[in-house]
Amino acid sequence: MGTSLKTFNTFGIQANASRIVIVQTVQQLKEAWDEAVSLQKPVLILGEGSNILFLDDFIGTVIVNRIAGIAVTEKDDAWYLHVGAGENWHHLVEYTLQKNMPGLENLALIPGCVGSSPIQNIGAYGVELKNVCAYVDCVDLRSGDLHRLDNTQCQFGYRDSIFKHDYHNNYAITAVGLRLPKRWRPVLTYGDLTRFDPTTITPQEVFDAVCHMRMTKLPDPRVNGNAGSFFKNPVITAEQATGLLSEFSSMPHYPQADGSVKLAAGWLIDRCELKGYQVGGAAVHRQQALVLINEADATSQDVVKLAHYIRQRVGEKFNVWLEPEVRFISAKGEVSAVETIA
Repeated sequence: MGTSLKTFNTFGIQANASRIVIVQTVQQLKEAWDEAVSLQKPVLILGEGSNILFLDDFIGTVIVNRIAGIAVTEKDDAWYLHVGAGENWHHLVEYTLQKNMPGLENLALIPGCVGSSPIQNIGAYGVELKNVCAYVDCVDLRSGDLHRLDNTQCQFGYRDSIFKHDYHNNYAITAVGLRLPKRWRPVLTYGDLTRFDPTTITPQEVFDAVCHMRMTKLPDPRVNGNAGSFFKNPVITAEQATGLLSEFSSMPHYPQADGSVKLAAGWLIDRCELKGYQVGGAAVHRQQALVLINEADATSQDVVKLAHYIRQRVGEKFNVWLEPEVRFISAKGEVSAVETIA
């Protein structure tokens, strides 16, 4: 039967794992990994489970990373933080503001642990982790060797990094190093933030505005289980964007440095009139179409069927094919989310 994972994923999906081990040090992490491998069963390392959809019962060991600690080094140009992977991300944002070290305020209320932030290259309201990340520490679980990857080595992309690719298997993130410049520059390019005067706004005001936007638009996982933004904002060619804008002139679009154009997945879903649409116990959130919620004891298959339906509707209307941002975990480990919902 195993141990329930329901409280270890913010979607609140019922699934079991053969074993769950909570670790607080790198040594405990390595020992738990070695023991799990010796059983010749799959291993999954989990933070707060805020970006996970369990498709089935997991037939191996789930290791929950709770490595804590925040160390600050101050230099003339910036504050340098070394943060344990098990620290809660939003608590870190609050901590830095309380210590008058701004720079993370746009990333307030993003659920999850610090150790998960580089994997997805988390981002919100014009700021991504890559803008503030100095390095990521990880352990090679096969040898126990520690590795430090600087910002460039992390190969950050849009919701992407080396930790989804070369460092995906057999490595675990243990700490993240952040650099917060003392010369603070507000980023006010999205949402309600565009209304502020950059010459007078304070970091606390940015933080408060971001929290307000997220709390009014996004569901509380403690009330309706969810994994935050379910789909990535699609990036398309300039040519395709021009064609779409000729038909949908109000479509939000954000030109990128490489000439491509990023679209707002939530807007695309909303234009298909899918807010509130429900499959089984899973539904599209009524305030923010980018979020799928556990409305009533949803199963993973309810979520998959709903995601498939949304992808088809958006694809048929706009010829833009959405990809999940959420990681899909099967009985033996991570599988392709796109292939699962295609």
